[in-house]
Amino acid sequence: MKKTLIRNYAKLIARMGASVQPGQRVVIMAQLDQPEFITMLAEECYRAGAADVSVEWQYQPLEKLASRFESVRELGNVPSWEEEKFRERSEELPVTIKILSADPDGMKGADREKLTLASMARSAIIKPYQDAMTNKYQWCVAAVPSVGWAKKIFPDERANTAVERLWELILETARADGKDPLTDWMWHNRKLKDKCDKLNSLDLESLEYWSSNGTRLKVGLIPQAQFISGRKCTVDGKHFNPNIPTEECFTTPMKGKAEGIVYAVKPLSYGGELIEDFWLRFENGKAVECGAGKNVSLLEKIIAMDEGAAYLGECALVPYESPINQTGRLFYNTLFDENACCHLALGRGYSNTIVGFEKYQKSDFTDMGVNDSSVHVDFMIGAEDLEIIGVTKSGERIPVFENGTWSKALH
Repeated sequence: MKKTLIRNYAKLIARMGASVQPGQRVVIMAQLDQPEFITMLAEECYRAGAADVSVEWQYQPLEKLASRFESVRELGNVPSWEEEKFRERSEELPVTIKILSADPDGMKGADREKLTLASMARSAIIKPYQDAMTNKYQWCVAAVPSVGWAKKIFPDERANTAVERLWELILETARADGKDPLTDWMWHNRKLKDKCDKLNSLDLESLEYWSSNGTRLKVGLIPQAQFISGRKCTVDGKHFNPNIPTEECFTTPMKGKAEGIVYAVKPLSYGGELIEDFWLRFENGKAVECGAGKNVSLLEKIIAMDEGAAYLGECALVPYESPINQTGRLFYNTLFDENACCHLALGRGYSNTIVGFEKYQKSDFTDMGVNDSSVHVDFMIGAEDLEIIGVTKSGERIPVFENGTWSKALH
């Protein structure tokens, strides 16, 4: 892989993704897979004006080892020094960059019950600090290859070749393989915003989903919410792109307003394990029943993570012909697979979809119907024949998606 392309990708993450500003502190979280790239990314953050860049390294095999030998109490413990770190960050609001590369099967065989209970215990301590940071800081999630991930996608290739091919896929789908990715992303953001403007002009009250695989779902929308796209804004006006890649126009649905059944079209990679061939049935907004061809117990644990985990927190519209889907590859990574087609999310809703979100408190968002949870789990529902009807407040029925892509009304 050409070093200039990798350098441009690092610059894209620092300047367009995280949008690092002069004088800001930056925290990078990454696995031990691409130290050369992380060094390059840190340099690009400094070149963008960062006052300080720190890296927090993670290592999946150690996480699996801890899940085997440590008790639930130890796994779920948040020592005082770590809580102080979260408290300090909730006040200083450093730019946060997370670089994904974990093996999709890396946690296979781990004690999922212990990990779930531990996650719930940690969340009780950490979530208040995370809530305090919501809409106030820039963050970005992107990805680099690892051998385990690359071999999952290209099992018949040698390790070096598989990693090289995954690099090519990442740069292609992240729109980072051209001569000027920053300009390419400027135009990409503009096109997504134009699509959101058209959606918002319809004054929709609900969305109705249908596909031949059995999906029959109606989701109510929040009156004060709007569709937004990949580019977000903090309360003090700093714009950033939290996901690289991104192809979605999304909104936050009304908690308690989902009825019917929906079938996933791609496996869900969660915590280093895969959930495959699954479905969810909703009543009064809540997932009351589910099934899966593989790992249904993990799906049930996600839904039971907390009170809000069984409700929807996002409705995202992505045309079936997105660049990710056009590769013909399953990435086994939600960052990419969610941008291949339409998806929903269980758990936490996005408060920044609310018009004038900077004026409201957390309790206001709850009153409006924004779901709250310690989790936000995207799953893909965009079948090739997916149809979505938007129902307006006046009762008009407008085709939003036809045959898996934007209807004529939205072009």
